[in-house]
Amino acid sequence: MIRYLSQIFIGTGLIGLLAIPVMTQARTNEADFQSNGTAFEPSHDSTALHNQPALDQFPAIADLAQATQPNQADAQETQVIEQRNKEIVRQSFDGWRNGTGNFFDLLAPEATWTITGTGATAGTYRKQALLDQVINPTSARLLTPIVPTVRGIWADGDMVIALWDGEATAGDGRPYRNTYTWYFRMQNDKAIEAIAFLDMQEFNDLWARVSPRN
Repeated sequence: MIRYLSQIFIGTGLIGLLAIPVMTQARTNEADFQSNGTAFEPSHDSTALHNQPALDQFPAIADLAQATQPNQADAQETQVIEQRNKEIVRQSFDGWRNGTGNFFDLLAPEATWTITGTGATAGTYRKQALLDQVINPTSARLLTPIVPTVRGIWADGDMVIALWDGEATAGDGRPYRNTYTWYFRMQNDKAIEAIAFLDMQEFNDLWARVSPRN
């Protein structure tokens, strides 16, 4: 009986000794958890840090708004200039068609006019040379003035593009018809540069076939 009780006490003592490290570790883990738990607690400093980037974005947004406003103003100004240039060119065509104006008054005194393609008249002219060497000699080969029919006028920045058909009666009684695309670079309500595309074969045939009137 004594031997049996002693074995029980010895076994109990061993279990107690083995349990001590486990309990100690549990208390240590609990203490660590409690000390580390403060990392998950909200604080005024933490909230301020989270809010700070949002506050920092306001100057950037303001700068973006300021940068966008001039761009919008520039775009509106460009649209106004384009519309004005288109209207000036359109009025020049209207005056030509109605016989109430000289289309080439649209050109600035020192404007250049380039006729593309090949032929006797192809090349680049100043305004007065264009009138003397191309426009007036062409008119002298016609019985009736060229009447323009505008298909469309477009503007891009300071450039205006006109697509139009011209029709007249040549000096020999035959019809003269051609389709033109004219590009005008505008400045101060005048064309300072022009480029003309047309059917040069038809134009050269007119010049070769019909002699100018005196």
